[in-house]
Amino acid sequence: MFQIVAMEKNAATATGSERLTGRIKGRGTPKNDVGRFERLARVAVDDGWDTAEEEMPLRRTHVTCERVTKVVTRNTSPDVPFDRSLNPYRGCEHGCIYCFARPSHAYLGLSPGLDFETRLIARPNAAQALEREFMRPGYAPDVLAIGTNTDAYQPIEKDRRIMRGVLGALQRFRHPVSIVTKGSLIERDIDILGAMAADRLASASISITTLDAKLARQMEPRVPTPARRLQTIERLATAGIPVRVSVSPLIPGLTDHELEAIMQSACDAGAVAASTISIRLPGEVSGLFQDWLARAVPGSAAKVMARVRQMHGGRDYDATFGTRMKGQGTHAELMRRRFQTACKRIGLREHLPRLRSDLFVRPARAGDQLSLF
Repeated sequence: MFQIVAMEKNAATATGSERLTGRIKGRGTPKNDVGRFERLARVAVDDGWDTAEEEMPLRRTHVTCERVTKVVTRNTSPDVPFDRSLNPYRGCEHGCIYCFARPSHAYLGLSPGLDFETRLIARPNAAQALEREFMRPGYAPDVLAIGTNTDAYQPIEKDRRIMRGVLGALQRFRHPVSIVTKGSLIERDIDILGAMAADRLASASISITTLDAKLARQMEPRVPTPARRLQTIERLATAGIPVRVSVSPLIPGLTDHELEAIMQSACDAGAVAASTISIRLPGEVSGLFQDWLARAVPGSAAKVMARVRQMHGGRDYDATFGTRMKGQGTHAELMRRRFQTACKRIGLREHLPRLRSDLFVRPARAGDQLSLF
């Protein structure tokens, strides 16, 4: 049996890991390296007890609540088509091994590895904070993006219902919203989203990385199956909600051959648009992803990382604006051309219809002076 001890982080311990088991059921990674800002590293050492590994308890999800005064995050990145976003949760129980948001947990003093999937932070007053933001006299409405960092429809949303409250606030203020998710739980909110979509106030993007259910389970352990996500597209589209399929991340040498098949399947289900983003491996994500490759698809690991580096100037990741989501070089250009050709052949747009911002209204509150006109 192993116990975890803390020691000064140095060259010897920088790559040390709190690895609880070779593979934890339902989790994307068994690694739990400390964040890059921590002084101490956690290292597993043999304590002399011969306790079988399978007898060790599984890592369960632990949720902490965070009361927020402000919930809208602003950005000026030229790589994304929005300037504001909202995240009801920090960390994500879906456990996608490739998730570019994992390093954000390091700012909380937590590991981008297993902690990111199991030590979550919920924002129960997100809807109230959002309404306060909307009531500010200087607030100018524009599309609010949700799900751009962590998934608002991860499993804990079923009980927490924070996203449901946020949508209620958006509907009351007639504020446009665009949602990205892998979670079929979005179907619960079709009543709100359908009504908003009728006024061009809502759209959704469903992420599908692969159609291979086995590979998806390995990469995205707590995400609905690819077939179930296609069903979600169909149900949203039937309710009149514009849906885009996000073939993201596209992993060279592993899932890129499925690009056209995913797009065609999504179109058949009712998607009207498509997008794709190449895999990004910032910060700690690179080590976690390479560890996963070595365990899950050892025969493809070298090829995948060679292609990734080819698309990022010889590095695991290049954060340069303009190329960080697309990559560069021959393979990246080939992917762009394949995507554009598939859009034309299949009949998918590259962008969803523009949502309206001119319907925004601040509901009257008790004590407000009402207008005569």
